[in-house]
Amino acid sequence: MKSYSLRAAAVGVALLMAMAGSAMADTKDYEFQLLDKDVKAGAAVIAVKLVHKPSGRAIADAVIFAKRIDMGPDGMEMMTAPIEAVSSTEPGVYKFKTDLGMAGDWALTLGAKVQGETGTVEDKLILKAVQ
Repeated sequence: MKSYSLRAAAVGVALLMAMAGSAMADTKDYEFQLLDKDVKAGAAVIAVKLVHKPSGRAIADAVIFAKRIDMGPDGMEMMTAPIEAVSSTEPGVYKFKTDLGMAGDWALTLGAKVQGETGTVEDKLILKAVQ
């Protein structure tokens, strides 16, 4: 009887620790990753994956609410392009349609809410538009 109580207590403690660990996740545990660092200048679709860094798993249910693309890496922050989300069939992959007016380095800035997390995941990715 005593070993059963100790085993149940150990399982309970392990469950509480696991729950506390997942509740303590931080938005810094997530990052966006470019699927292609080079895209054609002009009309383009940019694909990114949102990843939970500690586990490596893709996050499929995030809400992307902030997005901007500009030529800041080439010293032309005021040079922006329109950007809009488009559907993706891959879980954890988010796609954006844009029109990159010229070749060069572009910064894609994204903000997202991940279900169950407080705070905002923010990331800036650098990609190259090529002719």
